[in-house]
Amino acid sequence: MKIIKETAVLDVKAMVDVNSDAPGLELAKENGIPVGTNWREFMNQNIDIIIEVTGNEQVFVDIREARSKDTVLIPGSVAYLIAKLLEEKEELISKFRNEAYKHDLIFNSTDDGMIVINNHAKITVFNRSAEKMTGIKRKDAIGQKVSDVITDSLLPRVLETRRVEANQEMILENGLKIITTRIPMLGENNELMGAFAVFKDITEVVTLAEEITNLKEIQTMLQAIIQSSEEAISVVDENGKGILINPAYSRLTGLKEEEVIGHPATADISEGESVHMKVLQTRRAMRGVAMRVGPKRKDVVVNVAPVIVNGKLKGSVGVIHDVSEIQSLNRELHRARQIIRTLEAKYSFEDIIGTSEEMTIAIEQAKLGAKTPATVLLRGESGTGKELFAHAIHNASDRKYNKFIRVNCAALSESLLESELFGYEEGAFSGAKRGGKRGLFEEADKGSIFLDEIGELTANTQAKLLRVLQEHEITRVGGTKPIHIDVRIIAATNVNLEKGIANGTFREDLYYRLNRMPIHIPSLRRRKKDIPLLSSRLIQKINQEYGRNVEGVTEKAIEKLMAYDWPGNVRELDNILGRAIIFMSYNETEIEEWHIPELISSNSTAASQEISEATQDKTLSQLVEQYEEKMIRQTLQKHEGNKTLTAKTLGLSVRNLYYKLERYNIANNSMQ
Repeated sequence: MKIIKETAVLDVKAMVDVNSDAPGLELAKENGIPVGTNWREFMNQNIDIIIEVTGNEQVFVDIREARSKDTVLIPGSVAYLIAKLLEEKEELISKFRNEAYKHDLIFNSTDDGMIVINNHAKITVFNRSAEKMTGIKRKDAIGQKVSDVITDSLLPRVLETRRVEANQEMILENGLKIITTRIPMLGENNELMGAFAVFKDITEVVTLAEEITNLKEIQTMLQAIIQSSEEAISVVDENGKGILINPAYSRLTGLKEEEVIGHPATADISEGESVHMKVLQTRRAMRGVAMRVGPKRKDVVVNVAPVIVNGKLKGSVGVIHDVSEIQSLNRELHRARQIIRTLEAKYSFEDIIGTSEEMTIAIEQAKLGAKTPATVLLRGESGTGKELFAHAIHNASDRKYNKFIRVNCAALSESLLESELFGYEEGAFSGAKRGGKRGLFEEADKGSIFLDEIGELTANTQAKLLRVLQEHEITRVGGTKPIHIDVRIIAATNVNLEKGIANGTFREDLYYRLNRMPIHIPSLRRRKKDIPLLSSRLIQKINQEYGRNVEGVTEKAIEKLMAYDWPGNVRELDNILGRAIIFMSYNETEIEEWHIPELISSNSTAASQEISEATQDKTLSQLVEQYEEKMIRQTLQKHEGNKTLTAKTLGLSVRNLYYKLERYNIANNSMQ
């Protein structure tokens, strides 16, 4: 009935159905067409065509016999076929309109203006943003020559050249500044189908740029940003089905159009929840959501905004940024920080400077020691770099990925050192933590422990250390249960352990355990040929610390440094160079001879004059502190940096001496 009604050449005389409530009869009544339940009632009329659609063969035979010779009888099968074809036509038209609507929706949702022309330069697409930017209504543009609508349009030139014109600046007739890209549309056989332009309003950006800096520089920067931008975009409909992706999206995710278009929004997700679906549910934009997409599990950050037209949700648009490289770098940085916090060994053999024979021998011995599990005993004066060697040995060993613990045996009292090294059980002494505490040997398990100034250990601690070396186990303070440990011990001393054995202050059996692989680190006075190279490396370090740019040391200054015996060794050299750089002006790039302070002891007359000048305008307390500092420095220099002998000479405990060294900043200056 609907199909015939739309055909103007046919005049329907009657409609018959045995069911008086049939929808066709109702439709016929609405259109003023006679209806009935018996076809015979209408056979006396002048009828040209009868369409029989009952499917009843007897009815078809009866009508054929009753019809006049001028009446055409169409069987139901033919009528059904015609109706089916017309219905499919309507369905295809509807689908085409729906797809066209979706594309129009996408085009009109973007902030970029879009104009499409056919091969005759007539406008076929003119989106909402183009209307807004040009001030021209779509209805006035569609079907018109583009040059008639936009006088200065260069799209016709693209039809002639068939070349892409990317990121071109243009000023519209209304004064609006835009960046436009013009692209020819070519078919599969390279036939010209038309061209289109995509443009963005940059008026406000350019205006702000002109107020800040030169317009030409800003324009160059904007063009560079636009040209280097590769944002992956995906669009879904209101049901969360993919309807559009761009090439950048495919490159990023590794997914093709057929794997995304028409599929749910979760098709590209390998880890995380669909942001598209959340936006469709909440109708609110979501930004900065981290997830992984595609078969390669790319780390990305997603921004998604809803597409709302006239208050109705039509879908959502997502922009995906690849952050996998940043994530990888962050993971590497986090891992490096964890290693630094865990290992605490900062130096390697590359950080040890020295080409002299004595130093080369020491380095080679240390490298050999690093490859064995043997205990290493570092021997040398204070300031020669024993701790530097300990770091390097640990980092060159197979324990380098485990902890490196440093302990100064002379800086802690006997009771405190014992509890720190071996730990303690709950209730072992007043103030002990609930549950006890792991000692440094336990913390260093599978790693290395550096025991500096091993010669200062008390007899009781020496006995416990010997047990560690012999049995590879410790017992906590206040405990009875032995704890097995696997620790590589690196010990260091600046005192003569052999004299300690003779004096009865150091255990002979411990000495033989520690002295299995002794490495003697030469003093600076025995390897003065290394001073130029050491100075160069130390200046680099000081430049970083003080923000200076000193390039080196002059020959005269090097001669002055070489003439000194350096009782404080490399540490004193570091102090002298640092002091020289501090007092240099910023335009000086080399340390001259006069920058280096006097390195030879002053005579008594000069010293008396210095003391006389130094006592002016000072209180008695300040004078006492000044004299105390001077005596400590002189005694420490006299004993070549040996803190134990210095403390005994001055009548101080080693702990008290360390306190005064820190108080007068001696530890960080000339005698560490």
